[in-house]
Amino acid sequence: MGFSQMDFTEKLRFARKVVLKVSQRELAARTGVPLRTIEDWERGLYVPPAYRQEAVLRLIAADTVFENHLPVEQSPLVRDTELDFHIPETLSVPVSGLTMMDLFCGAGGFSCGCTWAGFTPVFGIDHLAPAMQTWRRNHASVVSCMGDIAKADPVAVKSMLEAKGVKHISLVTAGIPCQGYSNANRKHTDTDKRNFLFMELIRYIKVFTPDYLIIENVSGLRSTARGQFEDSIKRSVEDLGYTVTVKLLNAADYGVPQLRQRLFFIGVKRGRGLAKSYVFPDGSFAQGNYRTVADALSDLPVLKVSEQQTEYALPPLTEYQRFLRGMGGFDIPPLTQLYNHAAPHHTPEVVRMIDETAQGEPMYANFTQRVRLSLENPSPTLMAGGIRPQFQFGHPTQARGLTIRERARLQSFPDSYEFVGGMVQERVLTGNAVPPLLVYAIVKPIAEDIRRRDGV
Repeated sequence: MGFSQMDFTEKLRFARKVVLKVSQRELAARTGVPLRTIEDWERGLYVPPAYRQEAVLRLIAADTVFENHLPVEQSPLVRDTELDFHIPETLSVPVSGLTMMDLFCGAGGFSCGCTWAGFTPVFGIDHLAPAMQTWRRNHASVVSCMGDIAKADPVAVKSMLEAKGVKHISLVTAGIPCQGYSNANRKHTDTDKRNFLFMELIRYIKVFTPDYLIIENVSGLRSTARGQFEDSIKRSVEDLGYTVTVKLLNAADYGVPQLRQRLFFIGVKRGRGLAKSYVFPDGSFAQGNYRTVADALSDLPVLKVSEQQTEYALPPLTEYQRFLRGMGGFDIPPLTQLYNHAAPHHTPEVVRMIDETAQGEPMYANFTQRVRLSLENPSPTLMAGGIRPQFQFGHPTQARGLTIRERARLQSFPDSYEFVGGMVQERVLTGNAVPPLLVYAIVKPIAEDIRRRDGV
């Protein structure tokens, strides 16, 4: 059950025990509420009227992470009022039975990488309209929901899936929104309400009890609230019968041409005949042998400002390019049409600034993270930006910002993966995504373990 779904008694206990970590007597002293009243509330012997419940929780929030002192940026593209379900007429579940659910799915990096490892996505949910539109474009025959996960009853979702023949979920993935933890967010704060969305994941885990689960977030989660969030997530999952392993990974170690550190929690359900605990695989690309920006982008058509190309001008020049163009490995359809390769609009001053900036150097004196990429190195971490993010990186040899296809290449999305929503929102989607190639490396041992147990 997520925090939003708790009744007053459960919210009070959660705030006191998990967040404040104080006794009932200490809470009484902080709030001025009589000790006996707090005892009765927590036992459920007495529940105050709704107006007083809100007042009490607000009073507690003055000293806790539930009070959001800084406003959270909101986009009109966030759909939190209604649930929009897409239920296809047919849903094909493979004989292998490897099924996965993609919670907080974003553009679908988890679903893409899991598909390469042999899993079939059967459900995705996100509240950002361009994210769900992109996810549905690339996973059309899958049950999905656009809306607030706190309003989507997992029992109802389970009934929908069972009606389509899905009897068991092998894996649940969750790229929990990271803005509250990210050091790149200038409004980063322990009090960001998005920091508690993992409670909604717990609600789904209780209902679906998957064999494995994966939670992904930014490295900043480790330092948020002095590590309390990392500990709370791990404890909450372990309490549901999972053995949890946590590790900080760099996507570049796994063949992604980008220096991108993310924290992964992987839980194995105990008592199912699976591995006792998950062991993270070592990346096969050691530092100094990373894939580079040139490995990722050198075959894409040259563009000037505001130009667009829908056809390839060159054959793939590297193994990585052949892979993303569907010419080797995995089930990636080869393409003749090129998606999302449109250059941004820039003023002449911006074009001149990029042109005069050396590769690997900042384009703006006050924004040193906005660099012109170096062909010989991996990209720095792609970021989503705010509601209207500007271009982040300059192209290494062309005087412009990156196209969405170039950003997708740096994240290891195949060229067949189409992003929708307009360039601004597609920057958000590519910046927030988990790289599919990293997902594949993580999930492949999970698929092998489940198949070993099932004798498939």
